[in-house]
Amino acid sequence: MAKSAAKPKAGEPASRSSRTGDNSATAEELKQYYHDMLLIRRFEERAGQLYGMGLIGGFCHLYIGQEAVVVGMQATIDSTKDAVITSYRDHGHMLATGMDPRGVMAELTGRASGYSKGKGGSMHMFSRERNFYGGHGIVGAQVPIGTGLAFARKYDGSNSVSLTYFGDGSANQGQVYEAMNMAALWKLPVVYVIENNKYGMGTSVERASAVADLYRHGEAFGIPGEQVDGMDVLAVKAAGEKAVEHARSGKGPYILEMLTYRYRGHSMSDPGKYRSKEEVDRMRTERDPIERLKKMMADKGVLDEAHLKALDTEVRKVVADAAEFATNSPEPDPAELWTDVLVESRPST
Repeated sequence: MAKSAAKPKAGEPASRSSRTGDNSATAEELKQYYHDMLLIRRFEERAGQLYGMGLIGGFCHLYIGQEAVVVGMQATIDSTKDAVITSYRDHGHMLATGMDPRGVMAELTGRASGYSKGKGGSMHMFSRERNFYGGHGIVGAQVPIGTGLAFARKYDGSNSVSLTYFGDGSANQGQVYEAMNMAALWKLPVVYVIENNKYGMGTSVERASAVADLYRHGEAFGIPGEQVDGMDVLAVKAAGEKAVEHARSGKGPYILEMLTYRYRGHSMSDPGKYRSKEEVDRMRTERDPIERLKKMMADKGVLDEAHLKALDTEVRKVVADAAEFATNSPEPDPAELWTDVLVESRPST
């Protein structure tokens, strides 16, 4: 899926490395990446089932197929201080930052025990404790917010960074370029992670973007970037380490274009007729991030088949528990409609 390496033109800050994993991860790290990706996959499958049963309302955008991106990037940051912000395809990011599957599923089903008290749903939940700042439903709106999070981190001298995720469908938004300009001007510690799953809703990148290599979109501001195989968790981690170090060391923003793929439609209401079944099946068969890591671990003798099955059973139990907890939790009290709307303030004296 990744394109072959190409030497940048003179003066061009971006590079197309199509980085692949260097296999330098330890056995324990590989197990953790596999577990985290599998948890996201099984959680999203169950969320899709609950949506079909009418237990999840509104919009629901599943992350199935893209798990390697957020798991690989999360392995490169300090989760105690670095910020994460993303768009509405956000359940995987929540789980990767360590948010409780019970609380996430409860929010999806609109229950009072959810992260936003049942009022945010799929697209709007947060966790200050995990430095996760949403979940944003307006296309591209999280990019200036993520840039602002980076500004705050530079201002307070915390030596932390902001991972700001957005999709290929957001890449040509005006607010994205305004944010990039500010980030470059002030050398803000932000890593822009473009999750290029090839289709912004039903429109392919080639039809929507004059420059289809999205990692080059920061060239006008001198922002370096590279293209990465987003279906390889080790490739993501290797590229992420370089980008995060760049931002953390005071050199300013960095762009990572993750070439990835979603197996489901844009949302649960999307039949996905703009692409062929053969294309989806080919990606599942040849590029699936979980199966690729599973094969690598088997080849290296990290986990045998019995341990892999046991791990899958363990993850399924966690997801089943989250679903049971959510469906048995109470709905918000109607009085909650009036909370979290306005901030009461005293009149100035």
